[in-house]
Amino acid sequence: MSHQPRKRFGQHFLHDRSVIQHIVDAVNPDEQVPIVEIGPGLGALTLPLLQRVAALDVVEIDRDLVQALADKCHNIGELRIHQGDALKFEFCTLHNEKIKIIGNLPYNISTPLLFHLLKQIDCINSMLFMMQKEVVERICAEKDSKHYGRLTVMIQSQCHVEKLLTIGAGAFTPPPKVESSLIRLRPLASEQFQIMDNDLFSQIVKLAFNYRRKTLRNALRGLVDESIFGELGIVSTSRAENLTIRDFAAMANYLYKLNNQ
Repeated sequence: MSHQPRKRFGQHFLHDRSVIQHIVDAVNPDEQVPIVEIGPGLGALTLPLLQRVAALDVVEIDRDLVQALADKCHNIGELRIHQGDALKFEFCTLHNEKIKIIGNLPYNISTPLLFHLLKQIDCINSMLFMMQKEVVERICAEKDSKHYGRLTVMIQSQCHVEKLLTIGAGAFTPPPKVESSLIRLRPLASEQFQIMDNDLFSQIVKLAFNYRRKTLRNALRGLVDESIFGELGIVSTSRAENLTIRDFAAMANYLYKLNNQ
């Protein structure tokens, strides 16, 4: 399949066979859990996956790739191609059971796409993504580190995170200017952090990290007052990166109860 990679879609096509095999093994495809691939591109992962399962759903934004991909796979298995933008796609409409989502995510949409998927977490069994190494480091970061931020807290509040592999630029065509990493995300049980209102939790986390150089007292002024910090045992002169996920959950739950008395 001849196709000129499109910069506006962030296309870097995977071609390294050893990396492809490693990813397929990590997906561990079976007939019990439906698989959805985001951005199948030239089919580097699609074909070997389809050889292991009866059917596969893929979401592809590039119209020029759709027919060629269908032709390439028609003798292998049932490939259901959904042409459209993954950032707007409703993944929960595809199957009645929970799904595995995989993909080589374009660097320019990886973060907003992750937030989009978190809103649909109830229908997801697991996610396995190739992303910019720096983004994976942020997702897997621990508190008090420079990489710990809003993305860390929001994903780790809902998923167990596991970095699996670092992938060099030479595994892709054209080679990107940065390294990539493979990460697995597994949804946590809803009671793990006992967050009562996800929207309120998200608001607090976003506000705290928008002003990460400020103390929490100043970053959350007008939302969380000194008495609440004291009640929860949180030092108001600390900064967002000093808090655990449970600290953020405690603030959100306290405000939720206060507003719904």
